[in-house]
Amino acid sequence: MLNNSEKFSHDYLRHDKKFPHVWCPGCGNGIVLGSLIRAIDSLEMAKDDIVLASGIGCSGRLPVYVDFNTLHTTHGRALTFATGIKLANPSLNVIAVMGDGDATAIGGNHFIHAARRNLDLTAIIINNQIYGMTGGQYSPTTPYGSKASTALYGNIEHAFSIAELAVTAGASFVARGTVFHVKLLDKLIAQAIRKKGFSVIEVMSNCHVQYGRRNNMGDPVTMMKWLRDSAKNIKPDGSMDSESEGGSFTIGVLADLEKPDYIEEYARIRQKAKELKQ
Repeated sequence: MLNNSEKFSHDYLRHDKKFPHVWCPGCGNGIVLGSLIRAIDSLEMAKDDIVLASGIGCSGRLPVYVDFNTLHTTHGRALTFATGIKLANPSLNVIAVMGDGDATAIGGNHFIHAARRNLDLTAIIINNQIYGMTGGQYSPTTPYGSKASTALYGNIEHAFSIAELAVTAGASFVARGTVFHVKLLDKLIAQAIRKKGFSVIEVMSNCHVQYGRRNNMGDPVTMMKWLRDSAKNIKPDGSMDSESEGGSFTIGVLADLEKPDYIEEYARIRQKAKELKQ
């Protein structure tokens, strides 16, 4: 009899074609992959009804390993391809997986306007605070003062927050988790997929090879402990305790709004146009 781990391998992974994976030992991307398939399993969704799209970067490899309809697109364009798929077939559950540089630098404009448009998509953004695959360049989420291959003496730009940006841009559902808090991450991803409208999950993860090594943050286990200690549960009013500020960040649901999604609005406009022509 298969245990749960073996069950997921056989049911959801392209285990006989695409493994071993390319991620560095200790990378958090595999944890995100596990949370994603557990969330989908909990929702009892048919694999043929799911489309998983990605851009370029370490996270871009994730769709390769799962037995859904998958699409590996160009850098920063996962959401544009996902938008086209959803508009062509609204019955599909479309999920875009991106890294912080992919989603908020090259794809920054697409990300902002996808949130504003509120198309029924789910965006999972793995934030390891650096461009890992392409050599450790600093990204929009690299903290001020941190070192990168393009900031040998410390990053002089200030990081912005992906989740708070999504809230401001108008996403219906926004949450943040980490690869340490796995049970919470499973639930947040399931909530995001179930939510009608544009939903965003920011996942704080570790890149011990490109970021941790340059910034003396230790091995994967040490970086996991940093995630454990830095993450603070969000309060009902969306704030943190005052003593939690500084290098800390909130985890949990930051926004959960009910608003018409793009397809509903588009159908309403089409109907209105038909009535005016009659």
